[in-house]
Amino acid sequence: MMDNVSVITMFTLSGLSGTTNYKVLLFALTLLCYCVIWLVNLTIIVTVIVDKKLHEPMYIFLCNLCINGLYGTAGFYPKFLMDLLSTTHVISYAGCLLQGFVLHSSVCADLSLLVLMAYDRYVAICRPLVYHTVMTKQRVCVFLFFAWLIPLLLVFVSTITTLRMSLCGSHIPKIYCINLLINNLACSTSVSNVAIPAFNYSFYVGHLFFITWSYVHLIRTCLKSKEKWAKFMQTCVPHLFCLLTFSVSILFDLLYIRFGSKDLEQSVQNFMAIEFVLIPPMFNPVIYGLKMTQIRNRILPFFKSLD
Repeated sequence: MMDNVSVITMFTLSGLSGTTNYKVLLFALTLLCYCVIWLVNLTIIVTVIVDKKLHEPMYIFLCNLCINGLYGTAGFYPKFLMDLLSTTHVISYAGCLLQGFVLHSSVCADLSLLVLMAYDRYVAICRPLVYHTVMTKQRVCVFLFFAWLIPLLLVFVSTITTLRMSLCGSHIPKIYCINLLINNLACSTSVSNVAIPAFNYSFYVGHLFFITWSYVHLIRTCLKSKEKWAKFMQTCVPHLFCLLTFSVSILFDLLYIRFGSKDLEQSVQNFMAIEFVLIPPMFNPVIYGLKMTQIRNRILPFFKSLD
């Protein structure tokens, strides 16, 4: 494959080059993880949809967070599992852009939903008298509409700018594709290729600042009342755990992309790369299911009935 934009139709992925001796074991473990992710997320989704008592903003946002977890992991696991069974690790140009779009938009939607969950807890605990006035069904639907639409639009625009670039390489040193890695192969950098990603990063960093601001107010309010502190521990701690696992996973991946060392073992590099499609989608539903009483009280009887 020549390094000429006119003939680059496939990208090579190098992340699995050292896994030949234990591919079967890695395939089995990956398939097991993917099945667990589907199980725990579908359990929360179905529980919230079926039980009308859970048709409240907090649980509806949680349901969407789990749906987004399945959406994001669908952009990684099927292709990764196929690569584990293949002797060649390549991906088409279109497939690379699609995978990057799904992974990027899933991460952005995660942040949007976490912001909604933080805002919901802020209103519920800090302004309880106006909660039902502020968080109406119509407003929740509008919030969710934009929480999905804005990430999809921003990442779509970013993907279009990536598509228009002239590439001088076809090798991606990772086990999956994202726009940032494709941008690194560009022959030259345009203003749009810098400005659009910079805007997107700034926009979602703003999300993190909003979440921080809302929790500062939440903690200050809850420290004044034992009742509110108990409510904070029950409903906000799972959200903080989701935010922490998400932030750490994304931070590891971004730091590796920007400053990663080639001296790291390939297995360590791969783990850092897949943290955000492994830890948050798997553990967030479990934490919510165990910590939030209303969900736990509806899930446990079902599993006990299977004994």
